Amino acid sequence: MVLTEEVQEAIKSNKAIIGYNETITYIKTNKPRLIVVSNNLSSNVRKELEHNTKISKVKLETFDGTSRELGVICGKPFPVSALVIKG
Repeated sequence: MVLTEEVQEAIKSNKAIIGYNETITYIKTNKPRLIVVSNNLSSNVRKELEHNTKISKVKLETFDGTSRELGVICGKPFPVSALVIKG
């Protein structure tokens, strides 16, 4: 499945958590299936997410678009820099 379709399906089925802070919290407390980040995420935020996903052994995918485009894919009127797809 293409990443865009996977994100949209997770949003529709209420299996996605949107937001950087929520993503970090979910990684530390649960086992997500996939983490999606936008390609314009700042390097220090990306490093923290990569570190946490490596510890949790979770796959991290980079969306080929900006946070605004990821927000549109999610059906939100705001930028989305990171999201979790629950397992």
